[in-house]
Amino acid sequence: MRIISGTLRGKIIRAPDFSFIRPTTDFAKSGLFNVLANHFDFSAVTVLDLFCGTGNISFEFLSRKAVHVTCVDHTDSCIRFIKTQLKALRFDNALAIKSDAFAFLNNCSKSFDIIIADPPYQYGDYEKLVDKIFEKKLLTGPGMFILEHHHKIHFDTHVNFAEQRKYGNVGFSFFR
Repeated sequence: MRIISGTLRGKIIRAPDFSFIRPTTDFAKSGLFNVLANHFDFSAVTVLDLFCGTGNISFEFLSRKAVHVTCVDHTDSCIRFIKTQLKALRFDNALAIKSDAFAFLNNCSKSFDIIIADPPYQYGDYEKLVDKIFEKKLLTGPGMFILEHHHKIHFDTHVNFAEQRKYGNVGFSFFR
């Protein structure tokens, strides 16, 4: 994976071959961060990255000087990899937590400026995930929840839906 901007711009982070992970492409990641840059000063945000996988999105936020990033994934190998990379890159403003996303959300008592989730495309609880974020009031006032999914899935009838962007087969739905 490659960091596309910020203090680590161009840095390649070699992740193990996790065949069960679908990393966000540079094309989609670049589009996502272009959208977010119009809404946020990255150096003033706290971020929750659910289903973080290899930490691709988390490292991008950290490179752009996010105040704090919380990475959550249920896979031991992913969390071990992220912890190793956080230490190697000297990011002390991040936390990697091994947990199921819903277990984490149910026990979470803090709010975030940006919450992003990238569950597997075959994930069956998209709506439930979106609802849980808003039910628990986990976003700060101007906060945003971004859900990465296959571009053919749509959430435009959800009460908190703001917009959807498509980058190849990747769709990002933005909720406020």
